[in-house]
Amino acid sequence: MSEPNATERTDWLPLSAPVFHILLALKDEPLHGYGIMTRVEAWTAGRIRLRTATLYTALARMREAGVIEETEAADGGDVRRGRIYRLTTGGMSLLHAERSRLEAMVRLADLVAGPVKS
Repeated sequence: MSEPNATERTDWLPLSAPVFHILLALKDEPLHGYGIMTRVEAWTAGRIRLRTATLYTALARMREAGVIEETEAADGGDVRRGRIYRLTTGGMSLLHAERSRLEAMVRLADLVAGPVKS
């Protein structure tokens, strides 16, 4: 029997912050590593800065699990000169599962502690 992919493994949830942000960055379009890093930094107003080692370690793990895959550049460029990553169907499912988990946590927090007041 083969190793289950990431969407079948409960040990992927909860997602680490880097993996969660990488999945979000790739949700709408394929990106190269630098594009992922700059998108995450912009979205989080600089609070999260993915270091190169963190990013590429996570990307390798995610690729091995079938959560993301390498693809060709939109302009037909050589993928080996600048790897472009995109979400797989399994990656999108994992992102949705994490979102549902987070929403349930917020609902519970609202129920127990009340909504956040501005």
